[in-house]
Amino acid sequence: MRLDKNNIMRKLPKVADLLEETEIKDLMAIFNRNYLTDILRESLETVRVKIMEKLESGDATDKSENELKDEVISLAINKLSFSPYSLRPVINATGVVLHTNLGRAPLPEEAMKRIEMVAKAYSNLEFDIGRGERGERYSHVRELLCDITGAEDAMVVNNNAAAVLLCLSSLASGHEVVISRGQLVEIGGSFRIPDVMAQSGARLVEVGTTNKTHLKDYEMALNENTALLLKVHTSNFKLVGFTSQVSNEELITLGAKHNLPVMEDLGSGVLVDLKPYSLPEEPTVQDSVKAGMDLVTFSGDKLLGGPQAGIIVGKKGYISKIKRHPLTRAVRIDKLTLAALEAVLRLYKDGLWQHIPVLAMLTESKDAMENRARKLAEGLEGVLTGKGKVEIVDDVSQAGGGSLPGAEIPTRAVAVSVHDISSGELAERLRKVPTPVIARIKKDKLLFDVRTITEKDVEKIVEMVGKAL
Repeated sequence: MRLDKNNIMRKLPKVADLLEETEIKDLMAIFNRNYLTDILRESLETVRVKIMEKLESGDATDKSENELKDEVISLAINKLSFSPYSLRPVINATGVVLHTNLGRAPLPEEAMKRIEMVAKAYSNLEFDIGRGERGERYSHVRELLCDITGAEDAMVVNNNAAAVLLCLSSLASGHEVVISRGQLVEIGGSFRIPDVMAQSGARLVEVGTTNKTHLKDYEMALNENTALLLKVHTSNFKLVGFTSQVSNEELITLGAKHNLPVMEDLGSGVLVDLKPYSLPEEPTVQDSVKAGMDLVTFSGDKLLGGPQAGIIVGKKGYISKIKRHPLTRAVRIDKLTLAALEAVLRLYKDGLWQHIPVLAMLTESKDAMENRARKLAEGLEGVLTGKGKVEIVDDVSQAGGGSLPGAEIPTRAVAVSVHDISSGELAERLRKVPTPVIARIKKDKLLFDVRTITEKDVEKIVEMVGKAL
């Protein structure tokens, strides 16, 4: 029986109705409404042309309004995978808190509000309102950093590698910098401390051995061309066994004796003592400043929990010299990052560091994670309805981002297995839904680690798993 063309065409959805569908509304958090409307029109036209071709060939089948609507929406979502908006939000269900590939530290609400306020208006970025003349962009966080760390002065650049490069370029270019061989770390992305030092124009002098360095090793390396003593905290690996390193106090005393600045690169700088939360001991920035380090550098987007930034705190004389170096302009921090960093630092200043997502995740109680795991498991059981198995399991999370190396942090996870779909295929499907969910596979099961999942994420994960199936 030949199908009626007009009857079929009347069943096609209207763009206005499609924009009210849940799947499309969710996408409005990622894509501009006008862009979504264009994609829906294109998809609707594609389905219309396809129907016409099948009618002419006699292969058309009578579809319901819901079937046609789903076909248009599915086609639109596939088209959006080729969207010009490449950078988009995902749900991190891996349990790796500072996941470098997923953008490291999510920002607190306070920081997001400050970014919005600064982004949509002019600001006093480099204008001193009191004096009515040019100001310094570092002034917006300088006092906060000094109050929190106890340092004399502070400045910020775009990341910690840049902070190290700038310090060495300013204070040691053309001269020697002494460092323990056991601290020549690779900081990620194949960037290594020796390479950064070479770019600064400073000449690296390695002392000691991989596992043991003594004070006498430093003393024997000093000469008239020595410009700086450098200590690098091995924040992304641990050296255990027959080891020894020179303490901050010993190095600082040696530097003072020979009138040499002593600098410490903490890498993943932390401003809170994490030991009370059953996390490994990690030296705080305050510890280094109190010990007498002349300069301390650390990241803004790791254990500090803020935006990507390289922070330098220390003695005023050295930082004043660093600020005057030509490279400072090339690595300076932008206004949006500065706005976010100021908001995060104010949370520390006000004693509200648990508002910072990274620290909240790392210090969360077992009871809170258990409750979230149960909610997620219940939701997923409703979606699977006999198609697979859902269970809550014990597992371990990681700090990630080159922080707290080797630490296995107890967590709860929801494990899912589907009868006719492998865990690898399910993981792939979840990367292609409107809000991608990134989980991990263990023992042929897909694990959703609740340590890195928010309360809002639970409902969204359930919905996305439903779409993936």
